[in-house]
Amino acid sequence: MRGKLETPPAGYVAHKPDSLRTYLATKPRLALHLGGKPDDWTVEEVGDGNLNLVFLVHGPKGALCAKQALPYVRLVGESWPLPLSRAHFEHIALVEEAKHAPDLVPRVRHYDPIASMTIMDCLDGHIIMRKGMIAGRRYPLFATHIARFMAETLFRTSDLALTAAEKKRRVAELSGNVMLWKITEDLIFTDPYCEAELNRWTAPQIDPDAQAIRGDMKLKIAISELKERFLSETQAMIHGDLHTGSIMINAESTKMIDPEFVMYGPMGFDTGAVIGNLLLSYFSQDGHAKEPGARRDYQDWILAQIEAAWTEFEQRFLALWETAHAGDAYPKHLFADDAGKKAYAEIQRAYMRRLFADTLGFGGAKMIRRILGLAHVLDLESIADPDARAQCERRALNLARQLILERQKIASTAEVADAAREMLKK
Repeated sequence: MRGKLETPPAGYVAHKPDSLRTYLATKPRLALHLGGKPDDWTVEEVGDGNLNLVFLVHGPKGALCAKQALPYVRLVGESWPLPLSRAHFEHIALVEEAKHAPDLVPRVRHYDPIASMTIMDCLDGHIIMRKGMIAGRRYPLFATHIARFMAETLFRTSDLALTAAEKKRRVAELSGNVMLWKITEDLIFTDPYCEAELNRWTAPQIDPDAQAIRGDMKLKIAISELKERFLSETQAMIHGDLHTGSIMINAESTKMIDPEFVMYGPMGFDTGAVIGNLLLSYFSQDGHAKEPGARRDYQDWILAQIEAAWTEFEQRFLALWETAHAGDAYPKHLFADDAGKKAYAEIQRAYMRRLFADTLGFGGAKMIRRILGLAHVLDLESIADPDARAQCERRALNLARQLILERQKIASTAEVADAAREMLKK
């Protein structure tokens, strides 16, 4: 249910470059950051995403990025209303993330609730990671950075770090972001498994695969179980859209952006999004290679990032559990003697095993939606030959199904890597 188009508050203006320049000139701190006079600033609208306006502003001294919400889904238009309040929730997420990993998110310079606009440091010198991977670029610090970001933001907003009262307050604070959650609920967990108006895929090549998934009862049961977990679990504050298109990166720096889908949900939804999108890139590489097999080394690098990211995430998360546990979950004083310490170690292992299973399931769900649902990924969409694209997509679909159905059986990222390599032979 999409609802009615929201009437913006008095004073709201959907900015264009000239109006944004005028707006920034009224903000002394922002104008000082840019330097010079307003006529010296260049303002460019660069938004290529699905939802918002995004402007890059460069002045003689500095640069800014302005992100403004529209009262509808930009990808579709006014026929799909979307509340402006998503900018408010995104601001909450950016502020919270900055408390725990300040070097891994853009610095917020200004937030305007009337304009539904956040103004941040411009990330010059960075590239959207998805585009970098299409070009075959390697990022030596990515695994360490994404592992630290996930461990810090997920642990420190969970019941392991927060009292029950504080955790419930935070859940309530984000509970109004329901329209964006509804997009996730429908486009990831429901639409790809039925005949939905907004579904699309590489036709006719993928027609049999789409039909098979719509008729796969085991898969539909499994995805429904994952949807129920997504609906009911408030494990931690999750970014909600943590894919390679929401990561700005270079060889030395990584920045996570666009947390407007923020919610309290299952941690595995974030960790799964990262792994699922890396796997989509993995399978897309054959479609970008100039010769068959020319990108095998790069594909091995991608799989190595998956293994390294999960391994370091798990290590960091457990280390935080040992040093920063202050929440009401699993109180340590109940396990103070030797037998209790042994039991506590088993509790931690079981916790991480459940989280890994969630990661695989949600990762597989993310992969399927990006091939059969509304919003696809450039990794695959930019493959010009539809037959080559379909071959890459079919391999990804088959692994995604395996991850979802066997999420309780697969024990390691090494097994995931082996399964991915096997899919390339088919």
